[in-house]
Amino acid sequence: MTDDVDATRPCPPWYRFPLVWMVIGGPGVVVIASFATLWLALGTPDPVVDQDYYRKGVEINSTLADKKLMPAVAGRNHAATPGTDVPAPRR
Repeated sequence: MTDDVDATRPCPPWYRFPLVWMVIGGPGVVVIASFATLWLALGTPDPVVDQDYYRKGVEINSTLADKKLMPAVAGRNHAATPGTDVPAPRR
């Protein structure tokens, strides 16, 4: 008897099922996000690296080796040194 009732009831259209929208929604969000990423990539170009990048890096390192930073550098190097390589203290 229930087969006759189900056969006479019309089937709703596909867009009425929430599972369909979950299946379509995931890839749809990814496509929209990819277009947003493409828009950002084309709108903001990458900066060009200077031709003399090596010289600028050496200059930065020389300014970092300032005398007032030497205790910090020594402390950092001492903390990274294994205990077996530490020299004996002076008397």
